[in-house]
Amino acid sequence: MHRDVPAFLKSKIFIAVAAVAFAAVAATAGTVGWGLQQIEAPGPLAENRVHIVPSGAGVNRIAADLEETGVIASSLLFRLYVRYRNADMKLRAGEYEFRPGASMAQILDLLVAGKTVLHRVTVPEGLTSYEAIALLNAANPLTGMAGIPAEGSILPETYAFTRDQDRTEIVAHMQQAMTDTLAELWENRADDLPIKTPEEAVILASIVEKETGIAEERPRVAAVFVNRLRKRMRLQSDPTVIYVLSEGKGRLDRELLLKDLEIESPYNTYRVGGLPPGPICNPGRASLAAVLNPIESKELYFVADGTGGHAFAKTLAEHERNVRNWRKIRREQRRKERQQQQQ
Repeated sequence: MHRDVPAFLKSKIFIAVAAVAFAAVAATAGTVGWGLQQIEAPGPLAENRVHIVPSGAGVNRIAADLEETGVIASSLLFRLYVRYRNADMKLRAGEYEFRPGASMAQILDLLVAGKTVLHRVTVPEGLTSYEAIALLNAANPLTGMAGIPAEGSILPETYAFTRDQDRTEIVAHMQQAMTDTLAELWENRADDLPIKTPEEAVILASIVEKETGIAEERPRVAAVFVNRLRKRMRLQSDPTVIYVLSEGKGRLDRELLLKDLEIESPYNTYRVGGLPPGPICNPGRASLAAVLNPIESKELYFVADGTGGHAFAKTLAEHERNVRNWRKIRREQRRKERQQQQQ
C-alpha cells in the first residue's frame, strides 16, 4: 500500500540527499576536498557589489540571482553548500554589499548573519521637529511617511537604518534616544537649579541650542539663562520669537524687527517671564548637559559680536556698550551687502 511520507521526514531525507550530493559533486572531480576548496576559494567579483535578496525568496532564487549578477560562479554548488550546512531556512532578505573575491562561504555567512548594508541619516542639533521629519521623509531608501512628533522629543544624532525600514521606527528610536539621554543627564544634574523637571531642562536647552552654533559657547550661554532665571529676569531670547513667527518651522526669511518683540505669545520671552510653555527645537546632548550642569558665572547678558560668536557681560552698562558695537558692525555689514548687490 502506498503511503505519503510525512513532511518533516521529507525534509530530513532531502537534507541528507543534498549532503551526499555535495560530497558526490566533490568526488567526481577526483577528490572529496575539491568541493570545499571551491566554496572557500575567491569568487568572481572584481569590485564591490550591492545585491538585494528579496523578501520571501527561496534558496533556488537566491542562488540563481547571485550567479546571474556575477557574485558566485555556480548556483548549483552554492545550493548544495547551503543544504550541506542546513542553512535553507536561515538566509535573510535585505541589501548586502559583497567585496571583491568574496568566497561562497563568506557570502553564505553574511546571508545567515543578516549583515545587511546600513544607511545613515543625520539630524543636526537645533532642528525643529518639522525640519527633522522633513529631512527624514526625504531620506532614502526608507518606507512610509513619518508624522511630526512633539517638539524637543527627538535626539539630534546620526542614525543607522536598513533598506525599506519604516520611518516611524526611526522616529521611535530617536525619541527613545532622547528619553534615555535626558534620564542619564537629569540623574547627574547640579543642585539648586531653577529647573524643576526634565521637561523644563529640554525647554531651556532648546533655547541655548538656537542661541549659538559654537559648541564652546553653550555652557556660557546656558549659565546666562540660568542666572537670569534665578534672578527672575526675562530670558529675552530672539529665537523664541522666531519660533512663533515661523510657526514652528524654525526659519524666518527676514531679519527680526523690534516690533516683532511685542508679539503676543506665551513663547515670547521678551514679554513673558520664566520659560516658554515648550521647547523651540530639538536640543542635542551638549546643550542638555550645559543647562543641567552650568558653569559658574555672573554674566547676565550676551549679544552677537560679528565673528559668529557673542560678547558676554555681567552688567547692563557693559552689555549696552556691546550692543552699540554690534549695531555698528551690523551697519557696516549691510553697507557691504548693498555694494555687492549693486555690482
